[in-house]
Amino acid sequence: MTVFGYRLPGMSSLLLWGLLWEIVGQAGVTFFVPPLSEVLGTLFEILGTAAFQKALFETAYAFFAGVFFAIVIGIPTGILMGKSRLLDELLLPWVNVFLSAPLTALVPVLMVLFGFGMKSIIITTTLFAIWIIILNSRAGVRQINRSLVEMAHSFGASPTDAFFKIYFWAALPEILGGVRIGIIRAVKGVIIGQLLISIVGFGALFELYSANFLMGHFWAVLIVLFALAFTISEFLAYLERRVSYYAAKR
Repeated sequence: MTVFGYRLPGMSSLLLWGLLWEIVGQAGVTFFVPPLSEVLGTLFEILGTAAFQKALFETAYAFFAGVFFAIVIGIPTGILMGKSRLLDELLLPWVNVFLSAPLTALVPVLMVLFGFGMKSIIITTTLFAIWIIILNSRAGVRQINRSLVEMAHSFGASPTDAFFKIYFWAALPEILGGVRIGIIRAVKGVIIGQLLISIVGFGALFELYSANFLMGHFWAVLIVLFALAFTISEFLAYLERRVSYYAAKR
C-alpha cells in the first residue's frame, strides 16, 4: 500500500482497519462491535479453555477432511475433463450448475441422506470446495502446449505417465489457484454445516455467544477463523508463485 508516495508494509492496511475498529468500539456506536482491544483480550482468555480447543479440533477435522476429498476427487476429475471431450460435455454443465447454485439449499437433503453427524458436515465442506477445483484443473489442462503431449506420445509414454508427468505438472499453476479458492469456499461450507446440520465446533460457539450477546467472544472466534483461512490461502498463493514458471512456458 502506498500513501503520499511512501510504500508501507503489506500488513499496514490491517493495522488501519484495526485502529478504525478500536475507535468505533470505544465510541460505543453499537454493542455488536466491541473495541478490538477487548476482543483480543477475550481471545487470549478463551484460547486455553477446553470448549475452544474442542471446537477448534472439530472444525479443523471437518475442514481438512472436506478439503482432502475435494482435492483428491476434484483434481483428477478436472484433468480428465480437460483431456476427454466426451467427459467434458457430460460433466461440465453439472459442474457449472453446482458452482453457481446456492449450495446451502442442499444441506437439508444431505441431512436426510447422511444424518446429522460429522459425515454430513464433511460432505458439505467438500461440495463447497470441489467445483472450482474441477474447473481450474480443467482450464489448466486445456491450456497445455500440445507439443508436450505429442512429445510424450512419441516417446511411448503410457496414459498414467502422461497424466502424472505432463498433465498434472503443466496444469499445476491453475490447480493451485483452484485449490486456494476452494479452501476459501470450504471455510464457508464447514461453518454452514456446523450451524445447520449439527451444532458443533465453531458453529456451536457462534450460536452460544450470539444467543447470549457475548460479542467479544463472538468476534474473537471469528478472528481465529479468518486468521486460519488467511494463513492457508497465503501459503497456497506462495506456492502458486513458486510454480508460476510452468505457466510461463506456454
